[in-house]
Amino acid sequence: MTTVIRAETAGFCMGVDLALNKLDSLIESKKNEPIYILGPIIHNPQVLEDYTRKGVITAESPDEVPAGAHGVIRAHGVPKQVEEGLRDRGIKIIDATCPKVKKAQLVIKRNTEDGRILLLYGEDSHPEVKGLLSYAPSGTFLFDSIEELKEIKLDKNKKYCLAAQTTQDRMIYEKAQEYLKSLDLDVTYLQTICDATRQRQLEAINIADKVDHMIVVGGRISGNTRRLVQVVEGQGTKCTHVETVEELPLEELKNCKSIGLTAGASTPKIIVDSIQNILERL
Repeated sequence: MTTVIRAETAGFCMGVDLALNKLDSLIESKKNEPIYILGPIIHNPQVLEDYTRKGVITAESPDEVPAGAHGVIRAHGVPKQVEEGLRDRGIKIIDATCPKVKKAQLVIKRNTEDGRILLLYGEDSHPEVKGLLSYAPSGTFLFDSIEELKEIKLDKNKKYCLAAQTTQDRMIYEKAQEYLKSLDLDVTYLQTICDATRQRQLEAINIADKVDHMIVVGGRISGNTRRLVQVVEGQGTKCTHVETVEELPLEELKNCKSIGLTAGASTPKIIVDSIQNILERL
């Protein structure tokens, strides 16, 4: 019989819960009014399909939101100038930005107003990163690896500020700190990585050491889900990333005595439960 070890941290994080609760409340109170979201509210296709069926409109750009309409800011946040533009047009804003992301935006703003240049560890295509960069008025550099950081030409006569996308790998961030400290630069170091993200990664690593195969559940566009896959594979454990039950490699999993199960921060509990039920019946 196959043993399944499920991570306690698998599934929705606090920020996702808050964002969806805000959207649900708005849907309930404004049944006959159109509701727009600035991009996907979270990175999970099944959740997004459910809201589309409820009539929620996902706007690809701020210009698609009509003046006076209800506009929900996604959990990842939006660039500062986008939010200001929406307010100028009379959009009724419901800010569902994750509190951890909002805190990162404000701490970056506070620490770069004195002319410091932001060095941000993050993914260039991620919506949260675009928002964080917009809060640094004195200039920015973005890197996604230590190798990319080392390619940046830093000036000892300038001041810098190091921060990270909230869902990034803390170990790599710490290596970035060590590298910058070796250069004798004036750098302010900000702790913007969400503790829940690190806890989720540590639990995944711990489980990976005990199982034959690890299943990570979540949207393929979800950055924190992809990083769970990376940290598990970094342990040398076979890992499969799935969005739904149908994607499970059941024939391969039948040969495993133990299987680990975790999920990204935007993965609904009902999907994780359904996958666990299938695994336990192998």
